[in-house]
Amino acid sequence: MLTKAPRGTKDLFGNETLNWRRVEQIIIDLCKNFGFYEIRTPIFEHTELFQRGVGETTDIVQKEMYTFTDKGERSITLKPEGTAGVARAYIEHNMQGEAQPTKLFYITPAFRYERPQAGRMRQFHQFGVEMIGSREASADAEVISLAALLLERLGITKVELHINSLGGPECRKKYNTILKDYLGEHLSELCPTCQERYEKNPLRALDCKVDTCQAIVKQAPSTIDALGEECKAHFEQLKDLLTEMNIPFVVDPGIVRGLDYYTRTVFEFISKDIGSQGTVCGGGRYDGLIEECGGKPTPAVGFAIGIERLLMVMEAEQGPYQHPVQRDLFIGAIGDQAMIKAHGLIYQLRKVGISAEGDHLDRSVRAQMKYANKIGASYSFILGDEELKVQKVALKNMDTGEQEEVELSKLVETMKQKIEA
Repeated sequence: MLTKAPRGTKDLFGNETLNWRRVEQIIIDLCKNFGFYEIRTPIFEHTELFQRGVGETTDIVQKEMYTFTDKGERSITLKPEGTAGVARAYIEHNMQGEAQPTKLFYITPAFRYERPQAGRMRQFHQFGVEMIGSREASADAEVISLAALLLERLGITKVELHINSLGGPECRKKYNTILKDYLGEHLSELCPTCQERYEKNPLRALDCKVDTCQAIVKQAPSTIDALGEECKAHFEQLKDLLTEMNIPFVVDPGIVRGLDYYTRTVFEFISKDIGSQGTVCGGGRYDGLIEECGGKPTPAVGFAIGIERLLMVMEAEQGPYQHPVQRDLFIGAIGDQAMIKAHGLIYQLRKVGISAEGDHLDRSVRAQMKYANKIGASYSFILGDEELKVQKVALKNMDTGEQEEVELSKLVETMKQKIEA
């Protein structure tokens, strides 16, 4: 047990960590371009926040949350998603008093107790954006366009945008009545969970993954048919905006998302490369969440992307990520005085941004040069008594084998020139 990570968790290292950093930097740069600022909320929150914000009838709240009582007898939950915590922070810090809309993004670990499988872990990581304070369809289009551009910059091409509208409270009320009438005709055929949902929140049945339920809900009336004039106009404007942005989409009445806070727009980017776990990005509008969490009525829209699943899609399309280990310079040493001088030079090089490396295992000269090759050093030299005496070294180009004489006093300057060239 001491030498094995808990089920549903994973260690990241080597090329995998480098790939994560690469993806995270692309995310950060893109969000800056769109005017979104980073927010970091706590890993755990009061359990009530998720019960009210995510919804008591959702699978997350009913089955998947990591909830415990702390030493102060408070019920605490490791966050299962990022939006509710952002909504709480928006209220707590009076962000509505700043220039609106408030545009925030996060990259955070999250926790759900479910059966681990490809792209789905018990500790996973989410990238999400939240645009709070606008009810216009242009806000929906902006967050969708950010997700579309991110996938494009990551080289993910085999995805399709699916959109739908759930409407506002009145539309939902009307649709729930229509849906209950339809599901009531098939109640005995539904799974036990959906039979319970039928009474509490029939819309959740549309998101059920059980085959028999999927076959039934496939023929269910569409949410779009129940939209009022205002919600219908909002959805039509969203389609016009996406068309103007040249972002292809499919209107899919089956997209409802798995959380109770969604209203009006819901959307998913779906991959064709990762089987049943095809949703790469999901989001939508949640105009009632801020109020549900104790704030003033405030419209909002956002999305979340599971980074593990995102990387899985990238690998399916592009193959495993290859990042060659590389150093600008390897300095080998023979003897104690040369070793001390070598590490002094290495530090001076690193101070000016040059990636230098030396020997820490007291290897032979031959073994040191093998190590220089293994770490992908562009240049190398061996420092010994003779080199210390004349204060010059033979700098070797590891690709061509060519050597040139360099004075140690000019080593930093020489290496800077070679790297810049």
